[in-house]
Amino acid sequence: MLASSMAPAGPLVADTTQALLPPGSEHPLGTDLLGRDVWTRLLWGGRWTLMMGLVALAITVGVGLPVGLVAGTFAGWGDVVLMRLMDALLAFPGLLMAMAIVALLGPGLSSVAIAVGLAAAPAYARVARSAALEVRAQPYVEAARAVGCSEWRIMVRHILPNATASLVAFAATQLGWVLLNGAALNFLGLGVRPGAPEWGAMLAEGRGYLRDAPWISTFPGLALTLTVLAVNLLADRLQETLRRW
Repeated sequence: MLASSMAPAGPLVADTTQALLPPGSEHPLGTDLLGRDVWTRLLWGGRWTLMMGLVALAITVGVGLPVGLVAGTFAGWGDVVLMRLMDALLAFPGLLMAMAIVALLGPGLSSVAIAVGLAAAPAYARVARSAALEVRAQPYVEAARAVGCSEWRIMVRHILPNATASLVAFAATQLGWVLLNGAALNFLGLGVRPGAPEWGAMLAEGRGYLRDAPWISTFPGLALTLTVLAVNLLADRLQETLRRW
């Protein structure tokens, strides 16, 4: 949100006379091969990366949560079918599945968000099912069933609210995963267009200059690492806090 006010220039403004300058007073993090300010691109890249991660996480929860809740609430053959399908999807590495989805949808940041979100959905569905089964065995759920509440009503009024704590905590841990894998897809050239200020794409741009201009890749990589680490630490803290409730 503050990128436009904190950045000295636009992320796409090039000046070849300023190419590959090391970090200094004019360019705090140096410039890249086209003379673009790395600090500016890092700030704008954070917006792109975080936006992609949040959209992907919304897709993960939007797909995985209903599947897991339905499977855990209704059990029976529906649970078996849905979970065998999730197991089959989990047999594929998440990044490989995301690459296959991007290949079907075509390159682009939206395709990366959809692909990473769908690739993370089976794991979230598994956790949602486990949480639903745990709540389903509680006495108040049995009491609601005894007075004639339908399974759908039980799922919405009793199981979902009481499973929210664990589901929110796991969603926070999934955010780090989608950020990292989204950046990996952009690094491989499957996401944003060339030259776009995105951390994974910036890593790819600087890999040919690691000896002469290591700052081009170092700072985006450091930003991505610290962001994922911060998200994971926040998720752990959130999980501990919710567990006390």
